[in-house]
Amino acid sequence: MRHTLPKAPQFYVTAPQPCPYLDGKVERKLFTALFGDDAKTLNDSLSQQGFRRSQNVLYRPTCAGCAACMSARIRIADFTPSRSQRKILNRNKDLRRSIKTPWATEEHFDLFQSYLGSRHADGGMAGMDIFEFAAMIEETPVHSRIIEYHNTTLDAENSLIGACLTDILDDGLSLVYSFFNPDQDRRSLGSHIILDHIQMAHDAGLPYVYLGFWVPGSRKMDYKARFQPLELYRAGTWVDFDTQRQSNTDFHPLDTDPVVEQVAAIHLPDLSKL
Repeated sequence: MRHTLPKAPQFYVTAPQPCPYLDGKVERKLFTALFGDDAKTLNDSLSQQGFRRSQNVLYRPTCAGCAACMSARIRIADFTPSRSQRKILNRNKDLRRSIKTPWATEEHFDLFQSYLGSRHADGGMAGMDIFEFAAMIEETPVHSRIIEYHNTTLDAENSLIGACLTDILDDGLSLVYSFFNPDQDRRSLGSHIILDHIQMAHDAGLPYVYLGFWVPGSRKMDYKARFQPLELYRAGTWVDFDTQRQSNTDFHPLDTDPVVEQVAAIHLPDLSKL
């Protein structure tokens, strides 16, 4: 007897756990597996509907009574760097960008550990070993690259000061995860990596840079609001960022549709023709 996997993706919900962004909140995620020849098409489609990729899983928050987490993307055509962002670009003129196949190295892992130890020592990734790190970088069923940033004033063996795992979508670049030397505060490397991705997207004719989730009330996410024009995925559509309206963290329970309705509203590509 021959068995085949279904073409239509199956969606699941994680068990409740403490929210990493807002104290006193509980998070759940809606997710689906990403595999096979249709992975890129599905990743492109669901990324445009607020989903994010982690290895071979696509997910987005589906928290009961809370709709604070919203996917964010920069609209490239209307982006103009601010005065402070131009200074960041100028301070990092000595950096060299390298675009490579997503293959984890010990140099990447050392930089990753240094970054986590300084910025996210109490986060969920803090205990990640080199094998788990390699899986995060290398287990990608879609078009991904590891973007490296090297200080050209240093010798080659010690020049890596930043890196970003990036997905190349049909409508933009998605920053899956970035990490950098935490001792280089003056460079504002996190912002520089975003600015450089904006330039890459512009050069490639791609309309968006996807930044992951933005959460009002979370200081960890404040930096994303500095990249305007920013669009947020809310209630099934992309809307322009509004500082006063989006800074509200008091969401009515009815702002969040039941999971069944959320899944029913997802627009899936016609995978039967692929």
